[in-house]
Amino acid sequence: MCSTKPFTFSSSLIFLISITLNTVAAASSSCPIDLSYVTTFPWDTSLCLAPNGTHCCQTLLSLFGIGLSQHLKQTSTFQLPNSTVSAACLSDFQSNLSSLSLNSTLVPLCFQNANQFVANSASCAGILTVDDWTDKVGPISAIDTSCKGDLQGLTRCSSCLDAGMDVNNQLSGLGPNNTKCFYFAVLYAAGVVNELGPEDPRTAACILGLPLSSSANKSGSSSQVSKKTLLKWVFGVLGGIVGILLSVGVIVMYRRHEMKGRQNARHEEYVSSFRLSLLPNSGAKWFGISELEKATDGFAQKNMLGQGGYGVVYKGTLADGTLVAVKQILDMEALDSKGDEEFSNEVEIIGKIRHRNLLSLRGCCVTSDDFKGKRRFLVYDFMTNGNLSDHLGSSKRRLSWPQRKSIILDVAKGLAYLHNGIKPAIYHRDIKGTNILLDTEMKAKVADFGLAKQSLAGQTHLTTRVAGTYGYLAPEYALYGQLTEKSDVYSFGIVVLEIMSGRKVLDTSNSSTNLNSVVLITDWAWMHTKAGSVEEVFDETLREEGPKSVMERFVNVGILCAHVMVAFRPTISEALRMLEGDIDIPKLPDRPMPLGTESYRSSFGYSSIQEIDRSRPRFSSSIVTPKSST
Repeated sequence: MCSTKPFTFSSSLIFLISITLNTVAAASSSCPIDLSYVTTFPWDTSLCLAPNGTHCCQTLLSLFGIGLSQHLKQTSTFQLPNSTVSAACLSDFQSNLSSLSLNSTLVPLCFQNANQFVANSASCAGILTVDDWTDKVGPISAIDTSCKGDLQGLTRCSSCLDAGMDVNNQLSGLGPNNTKCFYFAVLYAAGVVNELGPEDPRTAACILGLPLSSSANKSGSSSQVSKKTLLKWVFGVLGGIVGILLSVGVIVMYRRHEMKGRQNARHEEYVSSFRLSLLPNSGAKWFGISELEKATDGFAQKNMLGQGGYGVVYKGTLADGTLVAVKQILDMEALDSKGDEEFSNEVEIIGKIRHRNLLSLRGCCVTSDDFKGKRRFLVYDFMTNGNLSDHLGSSKRRLSWPQRKSIILDVAKGLAYLHNGIKPAIYHRDIKGTNILLDTEMKAKVADFGLAKQSLAGQTHLTTRVAGTYGYLAPEYALYGQLTEKSDVYSFGIVVLEIMSGRKVLDTSNSSTNLNSVVLITDWAWMHTKAGSVEEVFDETLREEGPKSVMERFVNVGILCAHVMVAFRPTISEALRMLEGDIDIPKLPDRPMPLGTESYRSSFGYSSIQEIDRSRPRFSSSIVTPKSST
């Protein structure tokens, strides 16, 4: 698996002396690698017995790689700490070669740059340690699955070689100066992945590309062969070895080229099928997987923004400097053609939605390969101020009354567009603080409405796929699967009360002593409002800040929207007009007994709702249905 490079032969006398003489006594003891294996390992010394030794350099690079692989396994660092240690190791390396009666100028001839084994963050994507490798490549790469165990057979060795080349290409694409990435892949495969270790002849021969002697399977036999016999054997079979190596190389290269061609063909066919399935007027841009990998620094852990039940979101920077959020869909259950069809339909619908209070889809990406399978990505604009939940209850990020008022109105306008601005309507089904994102000016945009399903003609309002989050779900939807636009209105009412009070939807402060003492925010707000103490609902930071009459109106709208009875809830358009003061708020109707009481929970089976969020379908966080007349 080692790559070859041309070597120059203009080594200076000063360098030769510094490597072969001066550093032997001064620095050999400081080398952290035990290089004694050089004299006992059954490697083929024939190429190094030639008069000038020029063809021996690749063999020596592989041989030295055994020690570096062991060093990586022991210290988790890919190279040596400084030039002094590197010089000491090269001197020790030469000493062991000399004990085999090999030319004393081989090391300075082949390794003219004494710093080529010194740690340098510019050599391969900034990788210095195994942790850096995992950050760039991922916890499980193609090498981790293809380079284990006995690699003596051509098929298994070729698979490992292909994996190394794929990872090398991935790393090389992260920067212009990543010249050592393939050698790093070799060291990682031999020292970390392969359980037999780099000193096993099968590992060294395949991964490190080290030629073996004919006695590789006979322990200690190489030390008993006389130099004369060895020379006779070397020159007798040298032609055969070279021929075999050339044949194997041609086969491996052809196989790798053929597999790469088939993989590229499958990828192109897969992408083309998606593009053909979309209407020409879809607003989604198609991104290449390499473009997203570069934007996210190889989907590095440091760029991960969050992970949910059906996706991982990464922060990325496009080539033009635009910040984006890249969501990788984690959909292990729908990798068939039906799942592909659903995804393309959903992208087509949401790609055309444009509203200032809805997070628009910038583009998407699909890819398929032999190692990682099918992958799907959605690309959105990056929202610099995070989500609403980050700001509620935080002492460092307190929201002012104008900001809270603006956010509530922004969310209402975004939902009004989904319900009334497009045909057929889109019902979000999961309105909550984490799905409300804030831009640089603290303007709110509703997110995660995008993965929509377009309803068929005559579709009813009943669904067996309940999606949402415990506490925010409308009772009729959670219990019976009855979905209407007022299901979103209920969730919106909960969010309004959370913003106005700074409290969470469920108060479990007393749940440790009483399992049935969970208090829903609507019950708590209604209790204070009915008692004439609506000011107690306001966040403490607002009580002296905003106009009480306006804030009371917002609380009353939240209570009305989150009423357990569908008929008492307004539409989102009516709620928006109430918030803006264009129409009066009707008298708040009485509410049933609080959700937290045992009688309510047992009669309506609410304890089972806790399972809803875990069973949420990965692709359907919203649905398009005919509008309800309720």
